[in-house]
Amino acid sequence: MQIQNVAIFAKMHDPRCQGIASDLIQWLEARDRLPLVEPSLARLIGHPDKVTEEEIRDQAELVVVLGGDGTLISVARLFNDRDVPILGVNLGSLGFLTEITVEELYPRLELCLQSAPRVSARMMLMVTLLRERKPSEIHHVLNDVVINKGALARIVDLETRINRKFLTTYKADGLIVATPTGSTGYSLSAGGPIIQPQMSCIVITPICPHTLTNRPIVVTDESIISVTITSSFDEKVYLTLDGQVGIELQEGDSVEVRKALNKTSLVMSRSRDYFELLRTKLKWGER
Repeated sequence: MQIQNVAIFAKMHDPRCQGIASDLIQWLEARDRLPLVEPSLARLIGHPDKVTEEEIRDQAELVVVLGGDGTLISVARLFNDRDVPILGVNLGSLGFLTEITVEELYPRLELCLQSAPRVSARMMLMVTLLRERKPSEIHHVLNDVVINKGALARIVDLETRINRKFLTTYKADGLIVATPTGSTGYSLSAGGPIIQPQMSCIVITPICPHTLTNRPIVVTDESIISVTITSSFDEKVYLTLDGQVGIELQEGDSVEVRKALNKTSLVMSRSRDYFELLRTKLKWGER
């Protein structure tokens, strides 16, 4: 069955996205495909066919994201309950998630429209905020969950359990819980390991721990990780989801993290592999 409905999202403040999106719409229409243009982008480029994000989420059979990894991550959360392939097109240097270049866009898209695209299935995390022991909010993330203190706050005490078994109370600036996809993000900057994105596991990385023997730990994807704010503090502590959604926490709040039921399917480049991407992005081998 051929793909008919193609959603288009873009990094709104990048002026290059307007021309590329307009050309992409014409390209799709010339092939009798229906472009579903994200509402803000449609207004920006004067596209007449207005659809809501809810309609796009329900109707899209393929998603094209023009921008960087951050743009793709926000779109992945929108489609967290649907297994729709996402083709990320990076407008600058290659991203870890948006690894298709502008020059590769149309050849890769042509292949996607003709047959089922080759995808990399990436696990997501479901995050539940418990306040007074009751679920307050539920979110899904592709990269990471971060609990960290305000700039002037004291070290935070984070009581951490895995499958209800006590691990430790981290005394640190914060804690990162990341997917394999997110292992090359904030977790890597905090000293966490690089994990091949197709693996099924979760990495827990403390941020500037008071005890230097507190090292990152990798647990199975069946683990349920619970982190409770146990210290009193004067400054604010935040829960940050994929670096894009922030929630202020209170003493006694718990954050429960587990593997989400659904995955994000990323359309992969045929011209490069993950290890080439690592060498390019992290500049391995350069002097």
